[in-house]
This record gives sequence, C-alpha cells and structure tokens, in this order.
Amino acid sequence: MTRTPLAHLTPLEQLRAPRLPRRLVQLTLGLVLYGFSMGMMIEASLGLDPWDVLHAGLAEQTGLSFGTIVIVVGFGVLLLWIPLRQMPGLGTVANAIVIGVVSDISLALITPPDALTLRLAMLLSGVVLNGLAGALYIGSQLGPGPRDGLMTGLVRRTGLSVRLVRTSLEVIVLAVGWLLGGAVGLGTVVYALAIGPLVHTMLPWCTVDVGAEEPVLDPEVDRPIAS
Repeated sequence: MTRTPLAHLTPLEQLRAPRLPRRLVQLTLGLVLYGFSMGMMIEASLGLDPWDVLHAGLAEQTGLSFGTIVIVVGFGVLLLWIPLRQMPGLGTVANAIVIGVVSDISLALITPPDALTLRLAMLLSGVVLNGLAGALYIGSQLGPGPRDGLMTGLVRRTGLSVRLVRTSLEVIVLAVGWLLGGAVGLGTVVYALAIGPLVHTMLPWCTVDVGAEEPVLDPEVDRPIAS
C-alpha cells in the first residue's frame, strides 16, 4: 500500500497542518491506550520494556508512583533536547503527562492474574495494544514523545544510525533500571522483538496525511522506543 509520509514539522507547523481535530483525537486516544498497555504489561509481572524497567526501578527506589516517575523522567528527558536543538510539540508535552497519569489509573483498575497463562495473555495483549497506541500517536503528526525525540535528535546531531542510537539508549536505560530493581524478564524480550514489526505494520493505517511530499522517517526503524 502507499505509505503516507511522516513529516518533519515545526511545532507551529504541526498545529497549522490539515485535519487538526482528527489528529488531536487520535493523539489523545493513542496516549491513553499507551498508558493502559503499560499497566497491562506491569501487572502481567513477566518483565517490562527497557524504559519501563527504568521507571519501575526508580519507583522502587523513591517510593513515588510509577506514573509519577514516567512524568518526571519524561520532562527530564526533555531537558536533554535543549543541546540537541529539538523543539517539543503539543504531542510531546501531552505524551510526557498523559501516559504517566493513565498508567497509574490502569494500575489501580487492573487486577493482576495469578495463572501463568492469563499473565502471558495479558503481556501479549499489552504489547500488541502498545504497538497500536504508538502507531496512533506517531501517526497524528503532532510531535514525538520525549524519548523518541531524544533518539531522533541524537541521530541528527551525531550522524549515527537510528538502530545504533536506539539500541544504545535502550541498553543503557535497561541496565540502569535493572540495577535499581526494575523487572527484566520474558516481557522485555517479547517487547524488544515485537514492537518494531507491530508499529511498522500498523503505522501506514494510522498516519494522517498532512501534505508532506517526502517521508523523513522510516517506520520500520523509527518506531517508538517507549512512552
């Protein structure tokens, strides 16, 4: 199928681009589903994606809620955008807040299952939902999440490949999170293997056409590295 390009727009251009009401609804839905999927993966208790290993480790050490840590880390990462000369969009700020709030709500609502088969089902469902959520918020073309923007900013500033920068970031946060007590396990491996292909498959159906002539990101490699 013909792929709608992901455009490289300034924050103001993102708001002026066509189909803003539809894109705002899609952004909100994507962020809410993303936060809920994080809660599902946490309650499955089978291991988390690299950034959530870090979030869980920090929550363990500080006593703050998981969602609060997601928000704090999100805004902390945004500070790293300054030397990279990245400008956050509406979607960036919303990402930093909404996902953390919804993840705490989901943790309060979801009852963790006891049976291993149910935990596996919850984990797999959470990963698939996370892929859809990522495709929705990226496809709204209202700005990358803080962690996504850090990755793409480093790629642009260093000239290194997306795969190298993304992998390096994920290894670092995974190692730090594990040392802090974050949960590493089967879910970590499943997420690492599945999230790229999932977003790559779903993104063409979720990307809103804003009139860009050429794609600037390859969905297969520039998938969301996390919230």
